[in-house]
Amino acid sequence: MAVEAVVNDRKEIFGWAMYDWANSAFSTTVGTVFLGPYVASLARAAAEAAGTPTVSFLGIPVAPDSFLPYCISFSVGMQVLFLPILGAIADYSHLRKRMMQIFATIGALSTILMFLVTGNLWWLGGLLFIVANLSFGAAIVFYNAYLPDIASEEERDRVSSYGWAMGYMGGGILLALNLAFFIFSEDIGVPSELAVRINLASAGIWWLGFSFLTWARLRSRRAARSLPAGETYASIGFKQLRKTFSEVKHFPETLKFLLAYFLYNDGIQTVIAVAATFAAAPLIQGGLELDQTTLTAVILMIQFVAFFGALFWGKLAGWIGAKQSVIVSLVIWSGVVIYAYGGLQGEGRVTEFFILGGFIAMVMGGSQAISRSLFAQMIPSGKEAEFFSFYEVSERGTSWIGPLIFGLANQWFGSLRIAILSLIFFFIMGLIFLPFVNVKKAIEDAKKYDAQA
Repeated sequence: MAVEAVVNDRKEIFGWAMYDWANSAFSTTVGTVFLGPYVASLARAAAEAAGTPTVSFLGIPVAPDSFLPYCISFSVGMQVLFLPILGAIADYSHLRKRMMQIFATIGALSTILMFLVTGNLWWLGGLLFIVANLSFGAAIVFYNAYLPDIASEEERDRVSSYGWAMGYMGGGILLALNLAFFIFSEDIGVPSELAVRINLASAGIWWLGFSFLTWARLRSRRAARSLPAGETYASIGFKQLRKTFSEVKHFPETLKFLLAYFLYNDGIQTVIAVAATFAAAPLIQGGLELDQTTLTAVILMIQFVAFFGALFWGKLAGWIGAKQSVIVSLVIWSGVVIYAYGGLQGEGRVTEFFILGGFIAMVMGGSQAISRSLFAQMIPSGKEAEFFSFYEVSERGTSWIGPLIFGLANQWFGSLRIAILSLIFFFIMGLIFLPFVNVKKAIEDAKKYDAQA
């Protein structure tokens, strides 16, 4: 049932932000730390038992360490195909909250079922991850689309930053608990493999459990819309998409911003993805040769410092403007990759890596939170989920470009430091394109479209 539109309601904003707290457990505990190494170890054991260097999945030989990356790529490809359709359906039907609930529940239950991944069921970990990650992305589309509904224009930077901060805090707390449990599991009689499975399932329980706070606080904004005769939600979704593509000419500045975001966010996602590889690699390869304990400590530090960084960037946007605060973050990102290339030498590299991680944490959440709130002001009313589906696809669908450049640079030059430096391309391109985005005109174009609709 729809209710009267309310903005800047503190209880609803808290409920909205708690979803970030809830689902970040999947990103940290499952995606960042535990699932990849665990599935790879099970697949290697299966390969060794079969006396072959590969495992067979649907009759296809797969290297054990490549299985989950292939699953990640497949799930991202599925998001690129389906998220725009789902966004169009949600906007047409006004079932944004219901669809968010459905996909969050599917994702959380798939994560809980990862407890069953053991022995010869190594392949189940990949299948469950595909379902969970696709559901994760779908629910995020509808979550992001709520931002223009719950916060006024002048409050969106702060509210978006608050959501990101809550995500870092929630994901960080569960990860800290799970790491402590894993480290001491043998001491309390829990085998390490069982500890990993418990940790994986805990992320799903955390995700689903805290989501109920969101469902209780988040309001449906419009009455559900029934389908016309002879139509299905899928056919309506495709029609809505075709209509949107025909109308993009009305939003040239929004498209310009999306292009800039495609570029600099690809750099951000790649730095996050390859940081652990760079830190753990041998010195002779240009890495830092840091041990697992140090890496774990840095991951936890980044999670909690990022909480304060996201909040600070919300204030910074209020002081100097949203676009300017993103530009500042891109300058810092550029400095990070330059220092990763030329610094971090000798015995002091551990301390320097912690400091560099602190800078990453300060800008990581802030740059993405302010980008989200900035984009929310550039889109027309009633098409929030559809436009945010393109935004989410840009975040996930283009993230293969940075890793490709990183991998090629490392292969050509034989140095991870040069590979890291190559990522400055994305931040420089963002710094070139973003200043030319006329935010005021983008907002006016969206309002003009709303008035004519």
